[in-house]
This record gives sequence, structure tokens and C-alpha cells, in this order.
Amino acid sequence: MKMCLVVDDSRVVRKVARRILETLDFETAEAADGLEALAFCRAAMPEAVLLDWSMPVMDGLEFLRRLRKEPGGEGPVVVFCTSENDPIRIAEALEHGADEYIMKPFDGDIIEAKFAQAGLI
Repeated sequence: MKMCLVVDDSRVVRKVARRILETLDFETAEAADGLEALAFCRAAMPEAVLLDWSMPVMDGLEFLRRLRKEPGGEGPVVVFCTSENDPIRIAEALEHGADEYIMKPFDGDIIEAKFAQAGLI
């Protein structure tokens, strides 16, 4: 079973995403910010990361930059999931190693489609 780390400062968003991912046969873990997510990845690198942009402590873009420098950090498929809709910011995320991008609010069909496009399903 593939592991997906859900990184978002909203507990509600993490729980909703977790339920959707579990119906897609993913094992899931949660982190409330980028620093917590980075610590998780150092201990057990997931196959996928569903990542919010705006979080306290360490935002999603900084987490992504650091993740890609970690041993094995090039491996996880990173899907940004955020309300950030500025095309320049989206391009920035993709330039730093994001694989896909989902706008909030999302549903199961959107996550399933993006994960399929990324080769996770």
C-alpha cells in the first residue's frame, strides 16, 4: 500500500483528504506544517505528499525545496493543494519540484484524477 503524507495546518482539511485517500487505497499520515512534514519524511519517505502552501512554521514551498534536497527526497510525488491561484505562484511551485496542483476546495474526483495523472493510481 502506498503512503501519502497530508500536510495542512487545517485539521479539517487533513481529515477530509485522509478519508478520500484511504478510499483510494493509500495509507496516510498527517503533518500540520512543513517542519513536521520534513521530520516525517526523514524518518519514512512517503510515495506522495498532498501539500498546502500557506502554513505556520514552514510553508509548503519551503518544505518542497528542502524535501527535494533530502536523500530520497526526489522520489515523492508532490501535489500542492491550496487556494493560491496566482499563475506565477503556481509556476514557482512547479519549478521547485511540485508534480501537480489542486485548487481548494477539492473533492474525491479531483484528487483521484490528479493522482492518476501523476501515476500514483
